[in-house]
Amino acid sequence: MDYVNFEESNAFKSGHVACGGCVEALSMRVILNKVGANAVAVVPPSCTAVICGPHPNSAIGIPVYHTSLESSAASASGLRRALNAQGKHDTHVLVMAGDGGTYDIGFQALSSAVERNENILYICFDNEGYMNTGGQKSSSTPLHASTGSTPAGKVSKKKNIIEMLAVQEIPYVATASPGHLDDLANKVEKALKIKGFRFISVNIPCLPGWGLADNQGITSARLAVETGMFPLYEVENGYRYTLNVKTKDKPVDEYLRMQKRFRHLSEQALQDIQTAVDADWERLLRKVSLSE
Repeated sequence: MDYVNFEESNAFKSGHVACGGCVEALSMRVILNKVGANAVAVVPPSCTAVICGPHPNSAIGIPVYHTSLESSAASASGLRRALNAQGKHDTHVLVMAGDGGTYDIGFQALSSAVERNENILYICFDNEGYMNTGGQKSSSTPLHASTGSTPAGKVSKKKNIIEMLAVQEIPYVATASPGHLDDLANKVEKALKIKGFRFISVNIPCLPGWGLADNQGITSARLAVETGMFPLYEVENGYRYTLNVKTKDKPVDEYLRMQKRFRHLSEQALQDIQTAVDADWERLLRKVSLSE
C-alpha cells in the first residue's frame, strides 16, 4: 500500500468537474496540499483549466492565472518577477499544464524559462495527447498509439522531455505518478526547497482518451512504471540521476492491451515497443550508475 504523508489543507476542493475516476484530480490534491497557500498558479487551456474552473469560481485554494496555451512559462516568469519586486520571494509560482501546452505549443516559452533558470515549479500533467479537444496526438504520445489524428497509430516515439531539460543542467527534473503518491508528494516537497527552475512530469492515464474503465487509472499508472513505459526518476543539476523504482518486471503488453488506443497492435508492433522500452531502460540504468 502506498500511503501519502501530507496534512489535508483543503487546497483542492470538492465540486470540480474532472471525469469520474480522474487521476489528475487526485494528483492535484496531493500537489496542492504540499505547495500550500503561499503560492500562485499559472494554468493554460487544458484539462487542468477545466478542473480549476472559470473565473470567479475555482476548485483550488490559491490564485489562478489562466494564460494562453503557448505562454505558461513566460507568464510564470512575469509573475515571479512581479512577486520579487514586491518582496514576496517566498511565494511559490506554480505552473500546471498538460503535455500539449508543454511538449508542443508551450515549448518555446518553456525552453526560454529553463535557459534563464527562472525560479518556477512547473508541473506537466502528461496524458499523452490533446485529450481536452478530442484526443489528438501530441509529441508525448507513445509509438503506435491510435489517436484522433493518428488512427492507424503514431509512427514516432514519445519525445523525451526529461532528458531535453536535464541537459540544460537546471536544478531539478523528475517524473512522478499517481500510482506512487508518496513518491509524488516527496518530489514536490523536495522541489519546493530548491531555487531555480524545477520540472515534474506526472503520468496521467486519461480514462476516456486511452479507453480505460473509470476504475483503471491507478492500475494503469502503476503498470506504466512496472513495465518501464514511464520510469520514476530524478535528475539534479543535469548529472545526478536517482532511480526511484528500481525494478522493471512486467512486459509492456500487460500495460498496452488494457488500453483501447493500443488494441490494434500486431505482435511485431508490440515487440518493437518492448525493444525500445528495454533500450531506454538500459540507457537510464547506465546514467544512474555513473551518478553513484
